[in-house]
Amino acid sequence: MNVSGLSGNEIYCLHQKGWQPGGIVVGNSVQSLGFVGGISSSLKTLAGGEVENMTSLISEGRHLAINRIEEDAKVRGAQGLTGVSTELKTLGGMIEFLAIGSAIHGPQYQGPFFSTACSGQEFYCHLDAGYQPRHFVMGNVAYALGIGRGISGSFRTFAVRGEVKEFSDLYNHTRHLALERLEAEAAHMGCNSVVDINTEVLSIAGVREMLMVGTGSYNPSLGKLQRPVTSELTGEELWNLTQMGYAPVRLVLGTSVYALGFAGGMTAMFKSFSRGEITEVTQLVYEARENALAHIMEDAASCGAEQVIGAKVFVHEIGSGLVEVLAIGTAIRRNPQMKTVSEQLLPQAIIRDRDTFFDASLTGSLSREHVSSGTSSATASPGNNAVGCIIGLIVVGGFFLTMCGGFLISVFG
Repeated sequence: MNVSGLSGNEIYCLHQKGWQPGGIVVGNSVQSLGFVGGISSSLKTLAGGEVENMTSLISEGRHLAINRIEEDAKVRGAQGLTGVSTELKTLGGMIEFLAIGSAIHGPQYQGPFFSTACSGQEFYCHLDAGYQPRHFVMGNVAYALGIGRGISGSFRTFAVRGEVKEFSDLYNHTRHLALERLEAEAAHMGCNSVVDINTEVLSIAGVREMLMVGTGSYNPSLGKLQRPVTSELTGEELWNLTQMGYAPVRLVLGTSVYALGFAGGMTAMFKSFSRGEITEVTQLVYEARENALAHIMEDAASCGAEQVIGAKVFVHEIGSGLVEVLAIGTAIRRNPQMKTVSEQLLPQAIIRDRDTFFDASLTGSLSREHVSSGTSSATASPGNNAVGCIIGLIVVGGFFLTMCGGFLISVFG
């Protein structure tokens, strides 16, 4: 008897392509950075930029867990895995990497074993659009702001209104580095495309990890490419574009970090006491959003795309008077070779499954939504909140010192 994590809709879609559900497979790997590695990582964290030891540790742990569920699935006689996801947890100073997936069987399938990050519905859409799955792929980078960038950026935040290049450059570099590693891994697996990409920013062991995961695939209509095409579009969106004769070119993204500056912060603070629009903050967020969108348009133009679709913008406060705006989308262009197998998409392929059990105290559940959406923007860390509080105290303290100084001058002449 099989215990499958696939829903009824997923099983139906798989059946239309000659696939049957297998059992749930789980793999894990517990890793320790070690004393020497920990000291080295701490020093690199202070220096800023990528923390190579942590990047390597996280990448090795995730890949080991993935390899183990693939081996488990093969032992069970499966020809593939779908819905693969990875998680990480801390255990007494060590890190556990967990991988979960659902095995599938294809009685008529003669190809190599494969693993995918997509759901059963998206698996159907990919196959019907000509994207043959090869391997679950990922790209990551662990990074830290560092004292140098932190101090420099803080002074810019305090003194100047506008973009804080130190922060923008770091975030843009890490996001593109993760994408490049995802592309390199897919190319190594013989793929010419990566579809169903999900992006997350996680906090782990005092650093931030930028993680991108997707399904490395091969589409004969795309031919041999120097760099695999990448897409964050859903399966049904990809199917629709293929039906229209379009193909993805590359996932494009851009980050812009803006600060109000001391003068703008003071003005906004005084205006916040009264009702109405705070124009300084309105203009700041508008400029940051426009700058982030300009970044993805430049990315799209550089790779020969005709347009960017599915663009999303995430606005996030990462400190007092400091705003990060992330824009992300998929660049596409027309390709007359692209076509779908079916003329119409199955209704079951566009139905989204829902969870029916909820308990906030439980973590690591086998949720049907294998990767939560909208996690591209980093959540505020305690360190960011502390910096914001310090800057706020400086602003308020400066205000009261100015008032006291004016009072003393008026009294003593």
